[in-house]
Order: sequence, then C-alpha cells, then structure tokens
Amino acid sequence: MSGINDYIDSEVKNNDVVLFMKGTPGFPQCGFSGQVVQILDYVGVDYKGINVLDSSELRQGIKDYSNWPTIPQLYVKGEFVGGCDIVREMFQAGELQSFFNEKGIKVKGAA
Repeated sequence: MSGINDYIDSEVKNNDVVLFMKGTPGFPQCGFSGQVVQILDYVGVDYKGINVLDSSELRQGIKDYSNWPTIPQLYVKGEFVGGCDIVREMFQAGELQSFFNEKGIKVKGAA
C-alpha cells in the first residue's frame, strides 16, 4: 500500500497542479473529469493529468490519500482543492483564477 501512497505523494508534491482523473486530459472517460479539464483549460493553467483507470490500486489509493470518495481530485501546490463540484463552484464564483494567482500559478485568462 505504501508504494502507491509514495507515488501519489510525490506526484502531488512535485507538480504545481495535478488532476487525478478518469481518462486523460485529451480524452476524459467521465463527465466530471471532463468538466474539470474544460475549466482548467479555459483558465489556461498548466497541469498534469493522471489517469486513475490505469490501475485499481491507484484508483483506491487516491481516495485513501485524500480521504475523499470521488474522482476527479485536484491538487494545487500539494494541497487538496476538491472534486468537480468544488472546482466548478470556485470557477463560477471567479475564485479559481484568484486562487491560482495566490498560489503563484500563471493563468492565461483574466480573472
């Protein structure tokens, strides 16, 4: 178990923005993952997408890691931000862009 946890931990800590999702940014395999990809692409932030469908161990591991039951999961600068609903609400409220700015992450779109 610790192997998958170490992998997740290193991905979260070594990438400014990481999305654990079903599918890939180019080909999301579920609607919720697809929505978060669209939002991140719209905001224009660079992120790493990690496909949890590649392994059941990873799929369960990320839920254990965050203590959050659903996927996708967005991490920014090592911090768990949330899933689709939270990301969408932050985006609609205009908070997502300012959140990235506060974290020192470049966004292409104006807030």
